[in-house]
Amino acid sequence: MKLDLANPAWQQTLPPARSLATDAPVAACAFSRDGNTVAFALGDGQVRQMPADIKAAAPDAAPPLHSGVALALIGDPAGDGFVSGGDDGRVLRVALDGTATELLTQKGKWVEHLAAHRNGAIAAGVGRAMFVAKDGEVREFGPHQSTVAGLDFSKDGSRVACAHYDGITVWSIGQVVLPPRRFAWRGSHVALKWSTDGKFIATGTQENDIHVWRVAQATDMRMQGYPAKVKSLSWTADARFLYTSSQPVFTAWPFAGKGPEGKPPLQFGDEGAGLMTVVAAHPTAEFVAGGYDSGELQLGDIKTKRSVVLKMADGSAITCLAWAPGGFRLAVGNDRGDLLVIDLRR
Repeated sequence: MKLDLANPAWQQTLPPARSLATDAPVAACAFSRDGNTVAFALGDGQVRQMPADIKAAAPDAAPPLHSGVALALIGDPAGDGFVSGGDDGRVLRVALDGTATELLTQKGKWVEHLAAHRNGAIAAGVGRAMFVAKDGEVREFGPHQSTVAGLDFSKDGSRVACAHYDGITVWSIGQVVLPPRRFAWRGSHVALKWSTDGKFIATGTQENDIHVWRVAQATDMRMQGYPAKVKSLSWTADARFLYTSSQPVFTAWPFAGKGPEGKPPLQFGDEGAGLMTVVAAHPTAEFVAGGYDSGELQLGDIKTKRSVVLKMADGSAITCLAWAPGGFRLAVGNDRGDLLVIDLRR
């Protein structure tokens, strides 16, 4: 992806976009596997789909798929549609025509976290348990010490890590079944991301810091000094940097070489209006998107240490970001219910 943030066009004008207002806050957004469709999980139970092409007409709203709030959404790793979770305890496979097939139901539970692997596996955090669906089979793992607050697959898809109170648990889900590995650290862990090279697992904690484990050695490190809880984590495609939310500028911890111990994070870009609520590293290039609690959206370039504004602050916190597989489109949702697709090709 070639973007020159020093180009005056990026500094002076906002990129082309399509915006759609709805009546419910946005919990999550995702692109389909082929990148041609984008979807948003809404607070009224809808999974609202629209073409990724900003010039294409947006379809009318469809009836809600969840009986309460749609809380989680990912692209379907085994099809062209999506997978959603809600506070009705259901995990749904949603086709591009809007029809839904139930993968899992746990009455009285909330499905707040979903993850997928390119091998077709889908993981869902449901209360204190984690469920994995693959090839028509659903397996349960747990219970954990508390509600699962984040989960992610290993690089090869053979393991899933779950965040919970007092640490994380890594489950073997491949053909070789191994006992779960427990990585302990006191306190509440509220977000989790496995590094793209499979070597590290990072969590954000209730204590306004982040914690990172080296998976092979089971050693850990702690990075402190955040003004708020770190609820969004994103690794670069090459795993050289870990981006974190809860700062007014882009904040990246270096993991190349000996790692970040004893080093300050790399911080760059123009200070935004407020604190970042969501960060999303580009799927292939050295760019990163950051959404703020003020509604501002920035695009950063770690190579040049520059950033540009993609969306002005409007007082409505950005709640989700998602890159299209090709990296030229960015989906954005906020707590007012605005759905935004930005086209970065200029």
